[in-house]
Amino acid sequence: MKRLSNKQKLILILVIAAIAVFLQYGLHYPLLAQILVTVVGAAVALTMFVGMIKTLRSGKYGVDLLAIMAVVATLAVSEYWAAMVILVMLTGGDALEDYAAKKANTELKALLDNSPQVAHVLDDSGTHDVKVGTVQVGQSVLVKPGELVPVDGKITKGAGLFNESSLTGESKPVDKGVGDEVMSGSVNGDSAVTITVTKLAKDSQYQQLVKLVKEAESTPAHFVRLADRYAVPFTIIAVLISLVAWWISKDPRRFAEVLVVASPCPLILAAPVAMVSGMSRASRNGIVVKTGSVLEKLAAAKTGAFDKTGTITSGQLTVDEVLPAVPDNRDRLLQLAASAEQESSHILARSLLAFTSQQAVKLQPVTDLVETTGKGVAATIDGHQVKVGKLKYVAPQSNQALLKTTAIYVSLDGDYYGAVTFTDHIRPEAKKTMATLQRLGVTNLMMLTGDQRAIAERVAGQVGITNVRADLLPKDKIAALKNVPANLHPVFMVGDGVNDAPSLVTADVGIAMGAHGSSAASESASVVILKDDLYKVAKAVAISEDTIRIAKQAVLIGIAICTILMLIASTGIIPAFVGAMLQEVIDTVSILWALKARQMHD
Repeated sequence: MKRLSNKQKLILILVIAAIAVFLQYGLHYPLLAQILVTVVGAAVALTMFVGMIKTLRSGKYGVDLLAIMAVVATLAVSEYWAAMVILVMLTGGDALEDYAAKKANTELKALLDNSPQVAHVLDDSGTHDVKVGTVQVGQSVLVKPGELVPVDGKITKGAGLFNESSLTGESKPVDKGVGDEVMSGSVNGDSAVTITVTKLAKDSQYQQLVKLVKEAESTPAHFVRLADRYAVPFTIIAVLISLVAWWISKDPRRFAEVLVVASPCPLILAAPVAMVSGMSRASRNGIVVKTGSVLEKLAAAKTGAFDKTGTITSGQLTVDEVLPAVPDNRDRLLQLAASAEQESSHILARSLLAFTSQQAVKLQPVTDLVETTGKGVAATIDGHQVKVGKLKYVAPQSNQALLKTTAIYVSLDGDYYGAVTFTDHIRPEAKKTMATLQRLGVTNLMMLTGDQRAIAERVAGQVGITNVRADLLPKDKIAALKNVPANLHPVFMVGDGVNDAPSLVTADVGIAMGAHGSSAASESASVVILKDDLYKVAKAVAISEDTIRIAKQAVLIGIAICTILMLIASTGIIPAFVGAMLQEVIDTVSILWALKARQMHD
């Protein structure tokens, strides 16, 4: 028989309660009402008992035992309305928690939808489109401009720029020529290339990414819920008081009366209400938190891991420095470079043109424009030959040293004229974010990036991160996260690209920069930052700490009142049904306190 969900249990209990009320007070059949409530209550208690046994076998524990005992005890002494109240509160709390957690993870669908589906296979009779899964190692495949590379391979004809940012996190496109390897999932630039297949589709880089997400998702980290941590001591105390009251009074009703007021509704309700309230507060701040347990993990987080490109940096290359060979030629250098690049679709050309537009540089007309993929452009401007691109292309005889950053070089009539460098700017709020996180207790800050080590260390040093791991593929990021010592958990990972999806699932908490990030990253994450603001990560941790503090207060207040009422009930002056009603008062107090998590001002 299929096990009922918590929502279905709640609906069933409410329907049965309504029917029972109608039978007893509408049709005046109290016996039928009692039988109905007893049978259904026993059935629900039995399903809870089975679930509890499974939970205990897995090495976990929870608040179910005390609730089951209270239900069984009240039914045994015919206090069926008290049992019904307990069941409503119990299933209501579980359903509320499920509601807060019910967010469908569709990251695998997002990855698969974006994965290459067709390959252009070349043979003696021409080009044929086939399903990517049927491509064999050794076959030749044509990759057209702007297309995703369908399988891993090696270039045998042509050259081009390949955008590998979704796989490696490196923001700048990579030049590839004959003999170079290309990864599936990378985007070809503006020139067709032919590759020889080196791996089957199922073994290629993009499918490995999908596989990593599946594996990471199937092995989630164990985490004990807030309410469950109080369950064992509270249950022991409640049972001891109940047994002592029964033993002294010699009346089994006393056992039920004590257990009714000991019902763990504050534990079951207060924590989820506080969590939902905290999630609501986070939402007001542009932070989507997908489950309540995420707030618990963030509140206790000791390690924060960050991708670089698009996370700590803006992910968009912009002009950094203009370096003319002769200092007075700065404006002329910009004019020549931008004029020659004005028809290029290269990412650096677009960045250069955006910069010169802001600088009000007037572009000159060009003639004889020739663009050589992977090298640069040549054009005639005002009667002079201008070349823009790689140093060996624009001025092969020059003694100018290569710059240790992303740059384009310019020559005029064959002579070196200067260079323009580019950088991926650090987010202005990044340094403040790291300082705030350390103040909040996230003392181990890491950078996990596919970019070059020199660039990564420079960026990390500027924002206050000392633990840097560079040149990483997605599987390397997962390994780095898994190697974080146990005493430095929980760990959260912040990223924005498709390549970050497996890491976001692997970490205790995955945080996606969703404003401009990939949908796969956002769906894999348990927290999504909707605004393009890294400081929201620190805000999420702060909100989590506030929420958990208030949740603990609400639970402890409920436990304190319950304990006092248990001692009073042990004297026999509180009937079971009255105890159930008093339980509602405890619930109300706990819930009102828990709601403070939503009402806090930011």
